[in-house]
Amino acid sequence: MPLYEYVCEEDGEVIELIRPMGRADEPVEDPAGRGRAFRRRVSAISVASGSSVPIARGCPCGNPDGPCSTGR
Repeated sequence: MPLYEYVCEEDGEVIELIRPMGRADEPVEDPAGRGRAFRRRVSAISVASGSSVPIARGCPCGNPDGPCSTGR
């Protein structure tokens, strides 16, 4: 299930909720019980340059030049 961020319209507090996509825009109960209103906001995702996360290329054996020559 996706993680959504909701911001309080009064004081800017941000909370995160895991909800089904179909419930993303349903009202959010104030976790502090003070009756504040929260609205969903768009989250920004950032990827740092120089990341060590590998990018899949080539074939399943890891050969970046193409067809698998290892027989795997």
